Amino acid sequence: MINVFIGYDPKEVGAFSVLSHSIHEHASQPVSITPIMLSQLKSIYKRERNPLQSTEFSFSRFLTPYLSAYDGWSIFMDCDMLMTEDIVNLWNMRDDRYAVMCVKHDHQPKEDIKFLNAVQTKYQKKNWSSVMMFNNAKCHALTPDYVNTATGLELHQFKWLATDDLIGEIPARWNHLVGYSEPNSGAALIHFTLGGPYFNEYKDCEHAQAWFDAKQRALHVSQREEINNAA
Repeated sequence: MINVFIGYDPKEVGAFSVLSHSIHEHASQPVSITPIMLSQLKSIYKRERNPLQSTEFSFSRFLTPYLSAYDGWSIFMDCDMLMTEDIVNLWNMRDDRYAVMCVKHDHQPKEDIKFLNAVQTKYQKKNWSSVMMFNNAKCHALTPDYVNTATGLELHQFKWLATDDLIGEIPARWNHLVGYSEPNSGAALIHFTLGGPYFNEYKDCEHAQAWFDAKQRALHVSQREEINNAA
């Protein structure tokens, strides 16, 4: 079983649903998808929302190893994404030498505001944590207490690891940053970094049509189902 955790924010419910469907649609092995949803984490996640957080899962994503009982591997990804390839191809890149694996972007945004008027925070390792493969047994530092009290930079810059040598690298096509990365028709996991096409301001961004097509497939109702519902 491939365990996937997706950040959930009430403002992007449609994005979560389309991403989940796109993962299942292309997967050749069973996938279990769990939302990182604050309403389900009240007994674990206690910290108040920081004004600089652009989503509800900005920090709670780091509970993934804990929620996995520090066992096996788990994948975390933001919800503003679209899978276009078999997730097994990503899963097969797991390397036990590392505690976590990600795309090591050199992401230096120039804008100060991003989607939903959120502040665009700038820091080293920006967007590394938007897709992470956790080797859970090597991530015991990510306890609920630590996730509740560590600074944003300590979490997102992987300060909970003894050394950056424990961060493995996966190919950039598995976290393609729309609006920042060079256009890539072969991106395997598309990240609508500035804002998804479900926001009117970004409805014409790169890969927008792929997202709308995926949404239509996710909502598809067969003719037989339509007849049964009408009856």
